Amino acid sequence: MGNSSSTPSPAPAAKEQKVGTKSGKKICCCCPETKQARDACILANGEEDVDCQRLIELHKECLRGEGFDVK
Repeated sequence: MGNSSSTPSPAPAAKEQKVGTKSGKKICCCCPETKQARDACILANGEEDVDCQRLIELHKECLRGEGFDVK
């Protein structure tokens, strides 16, 4: 009677946290200096601003230096 099965459904797979190979930090915690400068520029000038594009690239380079695969 009823449609429930006797076996419990598997728990959802936990998301794997990526960490930098050099620092062991999560991506959100790496490169705070370049992240702050990038974010401030984007808020003030927009993402398409030439200076902001340069800061975005600097932040990506920093993250790559920490071992992250950033496109």
